Amino acid sequence: MQLHPTPLPQVFRVESPAHSDMRGSFRRSWCADSFAAAGLDFVLRQASLSTNPHRHTLRGMHWQAAPAAEQKLVRCVAGAVWDVALDLRPNSPTFRHWYAEDLSAENGRALFLPQGVAHGFLSLTADAVVEYLIDAPFTPEAARGARWNDPAFGIDWPAPPALISDRDRDWPDFPNV
Repeated sequence: MQLHPTPLPQVFRVESPAHSDMRGSFRRSWCADSFAAAGLDFVLRQASLSTNPHRHTLRGMHWQAAPAAEQKLVRCVAGAVWDVALDLRPNSPTFRHWYAEDLSAENGRALFLPQGVAHGFLSLTADAVVEYLIDAPFTPEAARGARWNDPAFGIDWPAPPALISDRDRDWPDFPNV
């Protein structure tokens, strides 16, 4: 398992080569030693799946506020998504900057998101399934969101959403801090 830095501090693209033969393939989805070698303290507490039957379903941008802030490793295990990390850490040199990766079952990439980084994705295929490995339990009162098309961020989505929840569509403008 290899962790590659991205332009956002502490956000990593995670690659795990597949070992294939006539039976199929085998790929590591988590390795504590690899994360520790990258200096990341990431202990799994929860695993979740998001199923997205329709192409261009948008979910995000979501995070949990302190003291329930979370880190997560996000991977597409079926189909493909355009996955976005948005830095909302006020003291970060990349505050309000975003980074995106194509994640797919085929390429096996994942994205590691530290505390204070919002997450969202647009499904690029029908029947996309996204797996979340998370270091904190879901805490509804700590749940936060930012609008996917807020001009404060200028995220360049590859297509407009065909499906989006009312909540994700209606987040207010991000405050000018």
